[in-house]
Parts: sequence; structure tokens; C-alpha cells
Amino acid sequence: MDFHVLELFSGIGGMHYAFRSAAVPGKVIAAMDINTNANAVYAHNFPTTSVCNNNIQSLTPEKIEKLNVNMILMSPPCQPHTRVGNRLDVDDNRSDGLQHICNLLPLCQGVQYILMENVKGFEISKAHDQFLDALRLAGYQWREFILCPTQFGIPNSRRRYYCLARKKEFCFDGGHILDDIPIEFRMGVIDGMMISNLLLPDNLIGPECYLPDKILSKRVWLMDIVTAEARKTMCFTKAYTYYSEGTGSIYCPLNKKEMDIVFAKVKELELSEESEALRLELLKSLKLRYFTPREIARLMSFPNTFEFPTETTNRQKYRFLGNSINVHVVGVLIKILCS
Repeated sequence: MDFHVLELFSGIGGMHYAFRSAAVPGKVIAAMDINTNANAVYAHNFPTTSVCNNNIQSLTPEKIEKLNVNMILMSPPCQPHTRVGNRLDVDDNRSDGLQHICNLLPLCQGVQYILMENVKGFEISKAHDQFLDALRLAGYQWREFILCPTQFGIPNSRRRYYCLARKKEFCFDGGHILDDIPIEFRMGVIDGMMISNLLLPDNLIGPECYLPDKILSKRVWLMDIVTAEARKTMCFTKAYTYYSEGTGSIYCPLNKKEMDIVFAKVKELELSEESEALRLELLKSLKLRYFTPREIARLMSFPNTFEFPTETTNRQKYRFLGNSINVHVVGVLIKILCS
């Protein structure tokens, strides 16, 4: 059968790329998001898809029926379920869109397949319970997962909650949240990928990517620093480059042994209270830099054909990518959903 997809909370189109990656028959009919800048990125990459700049609460069963879709892919806002968002859960108005979808699902008989992604932590929320209640009432079967791209050989840590729901039985057991995909579907593991496979050439790295002296002096010990041979990076968030700690990894072009030697010298100078200028020169010799938006897009499995419009600022690029999904992981899950 052909799958006709409605993409909700569509952002920059990660679910659309995942659907393409899954290589199942069908197409994305329409996408909906309230962020006009994200919609501009989506339309730039998918000019033939209808992109609706609307609040999700404007959706009705009649509108969904008119679109003639049988699949919904969605990644609702995660902030209600994060520490930074104060974990307000259903009391956060950013949960309203998902609650509206929960109310619609029992009324949308034509929707046979659903994939939903959210942050780890969603699985213990009231919103999660409401979502499963809506699936049950609408006659869906579902399977839940918490997965990380590193399980698929991708050198990026981004643990996320996923729910697959459909109106026919699955061929594997559920009843609890799975921490791996069933063995019969483990065809999507990428072997041997390192950071070096994803880096841009040095001549494409602009001076704005290198850490400023102030950050090197004051914040470098708080950072997760990786080298080309690394097989893991931190989760990149929308605050990458804006905050130093816990928002994503920093890249060092030296090998790990060379890097460790420099850091040992810096530590010695700190203990001996030598001049700050000398410590700074040593830190600058590391050539530490932020990952570029293109490199982060690659870590999140976006194809090289993905582009930002020229008017998109670097700050916006990092925010959009930090709010998006890992395309490869979701592509594998769409294959399972459609099997």
C-alpha cells in the first residue's frame, strides 16, 4: 500500500527525510508547524509539499479527512518534559498541541499509522498516559522504544522516546518500553563510523567556529571535547554555542594523545600559578572549535542535499537542529511501522 503522510510539528523536515530514508511507497502530503522560520527551511528543501503555518489546534477531523492521509509522523515539543522546561508536563501550554491530537485520534478513522518522537522523560509524564489512552480508545496497537543513535553506529548520543502505533498487530512483543529494536529489523546499523567521516574540510571552517579566548580561559574544563577518532558526541541542543556546558561536544583536530599532553601542561601551569597568557597560548594550540551546522546535520543523519536558506542565521541553524530528530533512527522505525 501507499502511505500518505501528514507531518505535524514538522520543524525543518526531519520526519520527511526519515520517510524518504525508509524507502516505503508513498509521500508526505502536508506538513504543519507554527514556526515561520522553520517552515521556510522546510519549504526550501521540499518545495512541492504543502507547508501549513498553523497552530496544531486548528486541525479538525474534517481537515485530516480532506487531506486523505493514512499516516501521521510527529515530534511534539519536548520542553514540557525537560529539566530546562521545568517539567510542567500537561500544565505547560506547549503540551496543548499533543493534547489536541489525542482528542482528534478517535475521530480520524482513516489514520492507520502513527510515529511519535519525544525526549526521554516523556514516558513518565501525564501527557504520555493521555497519549496511550487516546491510542487505546482509537483502536491502535503500539510499541514503545527508548533508543540512541549510538546503537545504530552513529557517533552521537541522543536518547529519545519513540512510539509506533498502527491498527494491526505487530509481529513482536510489547507491554514494556523496548531499549533496542527487534533482531529481525536490525538492518540499519552503520559499522565503524567515526567523527572523521562527518567533518568538513579545514578550508570550509570559518573563524567564527573557533572558541573565543574568554571561553577557552574560563569554560574549557566544562566542555566535552572529542577528536577525529571518537565514536561518540554529546547530544547537541538548541543552546549549542550559546551556553558552554551540556549543549554539545567541541572538536579538537589533534589526536587524543597530543590533546591530553597539552591539557596536562595547562594543568601544571595552573597548579604552579604561572601566567594566564601562557596557559591561554597552550589552549589556543588545541584549535578547539564548535561543530558547524553542516557537521551536526550529518551527525543527525540529514543528507548532504539538505540546505538552509541563505537568510537563515547560524544561531537559527543550531536551534533548528537542536530541536530536530535523528533521521536514520526514525527511518528504521518507519520501516518497522510499515512492515
